[in-house]
Amino acid sequence: MSTLRTNQDLDPARLREVFGIFPSGVVAVAALVDGVPIGLAASSFTSVSLDPPLVSFCIANTSKTWPDLRRAGHLGVTILAEHHSAVARRLAGAVDQRFDGLPVTATADGALILDDGLAHFDTTIYNEVPAGDHTIILLRLVAAGRSALPDPSPLVFHRSRFGRLTL
Repeated sequence: MSTLRTNQDLDPARLREVFGIFPSGVVAVAALVDGVPIGLAASSFTSVSLDPPLVSFCIANTSKTWPDLRRAGHLGVTILAEHHSAVARRLAGAVDQRFDGLPVTATADGALILDDGLAHFDTTIYNEVPAGDHTIILLRLVAAGRSALPDPSPLVFHRSRFGRLTL
């Protein structure tokens, strides 16, 4: 395969800066694995397909959490609200303290949902697609629900910081 040449500065630090200009929502992906809550935060979540119902997120190939989390039969995906910035940071921190004190509910199949999220999905892994230094995780929806919060606002990740959506 030939290497595409460019006159642009595409080193990782520069790319992170440029990619960070595009704001994204943040989700928690979590499950009970061997009875233990395992989870992570992802800012690469997107809807993919209505038929079959699919969503996706990307995970770094160096993730220490994904090898355990992917063993779960079902994964819960929670769309985080503007008040979840500390939760998103915690989900990127020490593995053994990620869920301490968080209000969560586990489905009968082990998908773990944050109770105060904006929306949630019960999913199963549909496919994993290698993509450079990340893997695209395609998830098939089993169930979906939304918060009853009036006028909810999502947590937004922009320029390496968490913020809120202002309309």
